[in-house]
Amino acid sequence: QVQLVESGGGLVQAGGSLRLSCAASGSIFSINGMGWYRRAPGKQRELVATITRGGVTDYADSVKGRFTISRDNAKNTAYLQMNSLKPEDTAVYYCNAEVRSSITYYSVGYWGQGTQVAVSS
Repeated sequence: QVQLVESGGGLVQAGGSLRLSCAASGSIFSINGMGWYRRAPGKQRELVATITRGGVTDYADSVKGRFTISRDNAKNTAYLQMNSLKPEDTAVYYCNAEVRSSITYYSVGYWGQGTQVAVSS
């Protein structure tokens, strides 16, 4: 079994910054892609950013130039540095990871429980 635990959310004023962390633990052989998604009130979950094991990144147009995704493979942890936050960034942010099990060696996608980010104007 694998667990993803997000942290770092909170309330911040527009223009401020937050750094989210996503730590994976459990029966992990390796982690392939990792990503951050978000769900704003009344909206569907949307992709924010992804990163491959090798460090190739991709971003939603709405966050390009403001958010930076990174990862530490040795710590099985991904990060999302969020700068110049806007009220429209308010959402629950979820971490996703494709994990190869150390028991079965199959890859399965896992989700964290989410962390709330609120940006006031």
